[in-house]
Amino acid sequence: MAQITAQLDTPQQWDLSDLYTSFDDPNLNQDLQTLQQTAAQFRENYRGKVAELRPEEVASCLKQLELIAEKSGYLYAFPSLVFSADTRNSEAKQYLDKVMEALTLIENQLLFFDLELKELNAEQFAELQNSPALANYGHYLHRIAEFRPHKLLEEVEQTRNQDNLTGRQAFIELRTIHLGEQEYEPVTTPDGQTISEEAQLSALLFQPNAELRYQAYQSVRKVVKQHNSLYAYILNNVAQDHRIENQMRGYASTLQKQLLIDEVYEPVFRAIMDGTGSRFDLFQRYYQLKGKYLGQKIRICDVYAPWTTGEESALPSINYQAGVETLLAAIEEFDINYARRAEEFFVKNWVDAKVRPGKRGGAFCSYTHGKHSYLLLSYTEDYNSLFTLAHEMGHGLHFAWIGDKQSYFNSNPPLVLAEIASTFNELLLLDYLLKQAEGNKTLSKALLTRQLEDQFSLLFRQSTISRLELAIHERAEQGSFDRNWVNEKWMELYQNLCGDAVKLLSEHQYDWARIAHIFFKPFYCYQYTASNIVSLACYQKYQETGKEFIPGYMKLLGAGGSLNQVEALRQYVGVDLEDPQTIQSALSYIEKLLDQLEATLF
Repeated sequence: MAQITAQLDTPQQWDLSDLYTSFDDPNLNQDLQTLQQTAAQFRENYRGKVAELRPEEVASCLKQLELIAEKSGYLYAFPSLVFSADTRNSEAKQYLDKVMEALTLIENQLLFFDLELKELNAEQFAELQNSPALANYGHYLHRIAEFRPHKLLEEVEQTRNQDNLTGRQAFIELRTIHLGEQEYEPVTTPDGQTISEEAQLSALLFQPNAELRYQAYQSVRKVVKQHNSLYAYILNNVAQDHRIENQMRGYASTLQKQLLIDEVYEPVFRAIMDGTGSRFDLFQRYYQLKGKYLGQKIRICDVYAPWTTGEESALPSINYQAGVETLLAAIEEFDINYARRAEEFFVKNWVDAKVRPGKRGGAFCSYTHGKHSYLLLSYTEDYNSLFTLAHEMGHGLHFAWIGDKQSYFNSNPPLVLAEIASTFNELLLLDYLLKQAEGNKTLSKALLTRQLEDQFSLLFRQSTISRLELAIHERAEQGSFDRNWVNEKWMELYQNLCGDAVKLLSEHQYDWARIAHIFFKPFYCYQYTASNIVSLACYQKYQETGKEFIPGYMKLLGAGGSLNQVEALRQYVGVDLEDPQTIQSALSYIEKLLDQLEATLF
């Protein structure tokens, strides 16, 4: 490991050559042309004939469709990743537009297959579901059946896909491009550094200097305030497009549609929202405690401030090389094979961690079936960046296990399962760091409070975002909304969360525009809450049973999207998402951490 990390003295940039070498790579256009021809041939061979196919022939067709989808993934991933690394790259944007248009046409050519499966009578469909030849596609066929009531005619489905390029998806892309082009008011640190990139400004919110935090907070919010009308206009159009689609497909609401897509039952969603909503007192108690300890009222720009007084030093920085070494060591304590797979990401440059202008904000893991995952983040030499790296690496490892076990149609885990490995990784890192910090009260306290603040974000902030989405999509059913309505609703919901414990600055009303998920995937955020609850349950079982937990956990990761997620959790790790006690246990775990913290402070 020392030889590997010695090469990582600065945050690395990724190598995408496993996909294509450049936009001039002849394989890029050749693969696109071949894919178009393959899709056209498949359509010619099978359109109008699905009802006549034997189960073995249907299985053969699904394997062909998987190969087409896999190759489509390569073609989309390359320009998408280049563009994410630099949203100012016009060549990447142009090629991404070209690929998205071509892949939409290909998707339209292949729509008939699923639609004709949905048209089969109950007896024919049952024959497919019971056939040994289609055993690997059992869950896929089950999902086809679930969407049968909401299908449209092929011509209408094709029109929806084409319209999306210049409709909903175009508005989402507009926000991404526009935000990526913004420049932020520079902030000068006490040591004379000038900070003007969004990722670095956000990192300043973790610094001990209160005025610096305030300036960094204001710099980022000035931009979203300036463009408040534009982002509200985009959000309204996205919500209205969902409303129109709901009417066309017969969904009662955007929530119903999204829960069906995400394989979550509405009672589970409501239990999560009610359970977290009933314990805002934990959030408020923590920040009242923090304010008391620091001797100041906590403002919204102070929520991530370090717990340091004049006698204490701030949390130390951690450079990229040390961060990578620490993460790999933490994962190795869990499982050596798991750690070796993680090591591969750094050896082969599948990570882009460098901070630079134009880079997409936030962090993500992009998986390409048949290849591997790529991780993107902006590493700013602090523990927050290290935990972000751990989180995205969890996703990468999850998909590595899926890639070993599943074919394409089983490779996409439902989002509650998709976030388990990422949060689990963070818990592994936390325990490792706490052991390393024994005897260092400042570092131990900083790590413990960081964990609590992460938990509060996952359990309460993310569910509050979904409360905003409930309001947005309910309002969209009644008609259009403007920026004032979104601003006021966001502040109202956040005030309910914060109570008297945190002072909301007026600029917070614009902060919703920075939450990408509410634009590109409705009700994504509550799944962070749900997955965190499940991750805590898994981690508690790991602490109880030790290494005996690992085989079942690896089977859960490898299951991908081949099983219903509630069933997979029960079967492999003994966690019941439908049991309200699972939610209460997670909240009780947080309360115990809070009790421990309070006992050590005063």
